[in-house]
Amino acid sequence: MKEIDILTRLFRSKENRENAFFMEKYMRNQFPFLGIKTPERRELLREFFEETGILSKPYDEKFVWGLWGLEEREFQAAALDYMEKSLKKLEKVHLNGIEKLITTKSWWDTVDMLSAKAVGKIAADHPEVIKETIDNWAYGDDLWLRRSAILFQLKYKQKTNEELLYRYCKENGDSKEFFIQKGIGWALREYSKTNPESVKRFIARTPLSKLSIREGSKYI
Repeated sequence: MKEIDILTRLFRSKENRENAFFMEKYMRNQFPFLGIKTPERRELLREFFEETGILSKPYDEKFVWGLWGLEEREFQAAALDYMEKSLKKLEKVHLNGIEKLITTKSWWDTVDMLSAKAVGKIAADHPEVIKETIDNWAYGDDLWLRRSAILFQLKYKQKTNEELLYRYCKENGDSKEFFIQKGIGWALREYSKTNPESVKRFIARTPLSKLSIREGSKYI
């Protein structure tokens, strides 16, 4: 039996409609759910990973897309869990596929992990992808790619390219989109843990939304 079939059968056997109702409501009814909460999902995945040995194999993009194509949101979450455990295997060649994941079934719960972890890892290893690809995201029309460009350095700390971060934030500073405003604030807040004075100066001199300023100023 293929890994995707094993996992599908395992998850569907744990369906809980009461949980699903509240999980769907929390996510504004964007996606259907099986009703498997995160701790249980991760325990099921731990068993699945041990049983199949999939983590010892090369990164399987078809497996990820197989999960992405299933209806319930827990399957996309499982794909992200698999990717997170496979981060060391992600290479530049995988970036195009990740871009498609960002723009497919898009919402903050998938986009934020993909940008801060998967894209962040690839860009750290292959900085040329910033000019080749991520710059286009930051100045493009797709909401979720713009958010991803703003957030991909979220875990970089001292290695943050400050000029790049501020340029992306400034370029999107007049956006009316909630997820862009929130993303700018989150990125600035996270970087303020490393360089609070720099973030304070940037906020003071840059036209930003009230939401971005409030979020970005929490620790300064």
